[in-house]
This record gives sequence, C-alpha cells and structure tokens, in this order.
Amino acid sequence: MMATEAAKRAPSRQSLAAAFLLGLAGVPAFAPLELFPLVFVALGGLYLLLDRAEMYHWRHGALIGGVFGFGFFLGGVSWVYVSLSVFGGMAMPLAALATVLFCAYLALYPALAGALFVLLTGRGNFSGADVRTGWQTLRRTLLFAALWTLTEWLRGRLFTGFSWLAIGYSQTPPSPLSGFAPIVGVYGLSWLSAWLGALLAVVCGRVVFQGTATGANRLQIFRQSLPIMLTLALTLLCGSLLRLIEWTQPIGQPIRVALLQGNIPQEMKWRPERLHDSLRIYHQLAHAHPAQLTVLPETAIPSLLEQVPADYLDALHRLAQREHGMLIFGIPTHDGSNYANSAIALGNGHDNGGLQRYDKVHLVPFGEFVPPGFHWFMDLAEIPMSDFIAGNPQQSPLRLGALKIAPNICYEDAFGEEIARALPEAHLLVNLSNVAWFGDSLAPAQHLQIARLRALETGRVMLRATNTGMTAIVSANGDIAAALPPFTRGALTGEVRAHTGATPYVHGGNLPVIALCLLIIGIVARPRRNNRKT
Repeated sequence: MMATEAAKRAPSRQSLAAAFLLGLAGVPAFAPLELFPLVFVALGGLYLLLDRAEMYHWRHGALIGGVFGFGFFLGGVSWVYVSLSVFGGMAMPLAALATVLFCAYLALYPALAGALFVLLTGRGNFSGADVRTGWQTLRRTLLFAALWTLTEWLRGRLFTGFSWLAIGYSQTPPSPLSGFAPIVGVYGLSWLSAWLGALLAVVCGRVVFQGTATGANRLQIFRQSLPIMLTLALTLLCGSLLRLIEWTQPIGQPIRVALLQGNIPQEMKWRPERLHDSLRIYHQLAHAHPAQLTVLPETAIPSLLEQVPADYLDALHRLAQREHGMLIFGIPTHDGSNYANSAIALGNGHDNGGLQRYDKVHLVPFGEFVPPGFHWFMDLAEIPMSDFIAGNPQQSPLRLGALKIAPNICYEDAFGEEIARALPEAHLLVNLSNVAWFGDSLAPAQHLQIARLRALETGRVMLRATNTGMTAIVSANGDIAAALPPFTRGALTGEVRAHTGATPYVHGGNLPVIALCLLIIGIVARPRRNNRKT
C-alpha cells in the first residue's frame, strides 16, 4: 500500500481529541481525588484507539500514544510551572514553555508504547462486528500492558528517571489491586491496571455491539466475553484477599513520634533575616511535643550545618536526650568543595559524638544538580542550593538503640528499588520533604500517595515530615494512620511499631515484572509482514 494511502488513514482529529481527553481523564485517578477506576477507563480507551482499523502504521500509533501522554502529563505534573515561575523566579512565558516541553518529553514514552504496539501486532482490524478469538484478545491485551509497563519503567530510569505518575501509584487502598503491591511493586500494578483496562474496553466494545446484533450473535458475544469478565472479577478478588496477608511482623514496643511541620513560606525560607525564625519555630515545636523520635522536614534549617550556632545544636540534642531518643532534621552540609542535601540525627544510642548523617543519593535534575550544558537554564530559575553531590548508595541506617531507621529525602521515595536497598535491615522508613516549591498544587498529595506505595511494597511504616504538607504517618499496609492539614503549623504525634521481615518485592525488586514484560513481548508479538511501501 502506498504511503499516500497510509496518510489518508491517519488518525482523525476526533481520535486525537479523544486520546488527549483520555489522558486528562487519568489524572483524577491519582491523589488527591483517588478515583482509581478512571485509570482503567483511560488506558482501556487508549487500547481501543490503538486497536482501530486505521492504526496500521506505527507512526500513527506513536501519535495516538503521544497525544494521550501529553494530556496525561500536562494535567498531572502542571505543578512544574508553579515551581519554575512562582518560586523559581522564571519569567511566566519561559516557565510555561519549559513545562510544555517537559510534558512533551514525558509523552515520548506513551508514544513509544503506541508505536511498538501497532508495529508488533499489525493492522488492528477491530470493529464491533469483529469479535476476536480468545487467543487474539489475550495476545493483544497482554502485549499492550507489557509495552505500557516497560516504557513506564524506562521513564523511571533514563536521565536519572522520573517515575512520578506511574499508573500503579493510582492503585493505593482502597483499590483491590493494592494487595498485589508487596509482591510486584508499582510497575506490577501498572501492568495489571493496563491489562485489566484493555480487557474491560474489549468487553464494553462487545456490549455496545451486542445491542445491534442478532440473537445468535448476541449469545456468541456473551460466551466470548464471559472468560474476560471472569478474569477481571478473579483478579480483583485475589487482590482483595492478598490485602489480608501480613508480609512483615511488628516487633518491640510502640515508640512515640513527633513529625514537625513548620509551614514556612518557600519565598521566605531562604532569606538570611528569616533564619532565626526557622530556628525558633522548630525548637518550639520540638520542645512542646516530646517524643522518642522527632523528625523535621528537608532543609528545615535553611543554612549550612557548619554555620548553625553550636548552642542551637546542643539544644536540639538535649531535647532528644530528654526522651532518650533521636531528633532528625534536614540541612545542607558542606565538605570542602562539595555540598550535600543531608539529614542529621542527634540524640542517644549512636556514635560520632552524638551525630549521625545521611546524604541524599537520588538528586533531582535542575533542582539539586545541574545537568551538563544547562547552567544557562539555572541562571533563569533562581533556585538556591541547586548543585549538590550525591551520597553513597550504601549508607547504613540510622540507629536509635536497637531500632534501625532508613531515611530518604523528598523525591527519593519515588524509586522503590532504592528504598528497598536498606531492607530488611531497617525497621522503619522516614521521609523528610519540602514540597513548598509546588505550592497548593497536586504535587503534595501525589507525593503522599507515592509514600503509601513504598510502605506497601516494603511492609514498613513510613513517617513523613514536610514543611507545608503532607505530613503523615503511613501504616505498613499503605493506609494513612494520621496526617496534618496542609499549610498549617504544628506537630503530628502518634505511636508506631518497628517491623521486621521482607515482602517478595524487597527480595525481587522490579526485575520479575520487567522480565515478564519482555517475555510477553517475545512470545506474543508478531511483526507485520506485507509488501506495502512506506
């Protein structure tokens, strides 16, 4: 078939508009709304668009997938604009352009999934009147899920990775699929969501056609749809039953914790004249809420550790000793010519003169380090402390007596395998964040949902101390045990238990799911064979 004829069958404007709207429709599946079934609708709709008859060229599949992805990310990570313009000082047109370009880059991954799906399956040949065999449906839906998951995993690794809004994050409780998280992790949930969404779309397409079919055809359609409906029901039932399994065990007595939220406006935080206010606010909060483990946010003290008055550090140390416990706070550190984004622990039960330190390992491009060739960009966005070095990936957990605590700082908890590195040795996860950079946007709630997935994957309690929200205690089963309202000043207090043991995900990481996706592609993919000119 000639290229001119292929162009005639390019996706219509209606198809592209549908792809964009389906991408947008997937965003409310995530926090703060958490309408998790919308993911099935969004991905199911994408599957049908890719499966249409005119989608016989891989370039068309790339276009549909890219438009879907652009709508998805434009709606889901619009908070990048807030960071660049409102708090980064970048001119509004440049911040808007940078946000659009960033979303366009992220859309390349769904575009790749769409292109590969069409390339490996050939012409879709789908219509209501064409009810495929069970094997054809299984083959195409499995391939769609595998390609989506594999490209999503690539997005979380290439160029230091951006795993935010991986589809699996939408399946925190009460989603039945959350029961699979301790086994397959976030990318396993992405695979399940994409597969179930595609299967659901197939059933819905057949139901629509069933209304115009004859009696005999209706019976045939029902019989062919019944295995799919049973598969959907059994998968959701299995996920619900898996939620009842306790993969890890609580040990020891509960410990009292206090998570401090200073609610210091980002535009004021780094002003030198406001340093005294930051010191005073966090000392008062810690003094008024005694606990065995007190956690302050990322860069709670907006100064280098070496510049903090010694008597202030002594005062924090005494507050921790008062409860025979530990106080952890975030602060930049400086060793010679290098800067690090660090968490410092003061108090009892450890060496080094009463001080332990963790340096952030997974840094944020442009926010914490400048990629080669982009110093001009950072000159436009006036972000302080944006050239850190990464810490050692093999840092030991912090110790509070026999309790071992694995800290992570802000964006690090978006990478499940990196969090699992400290396990099963560590008993408790602690995240120090400052998402004030993103204002009153979707980012803080989305970040809390990511932390919930990490708790599910690891079977550990996750404590989150943030500057402006969402400060929370996340149970080992992924539920939010308690949380502070955002943009308020206060302390979240409660009791938590240390946990021991390891989930299947801690042992295997993402490798089993990625291997499964590659295996599916190798078995069920069938490149087209034809003689048309392209």
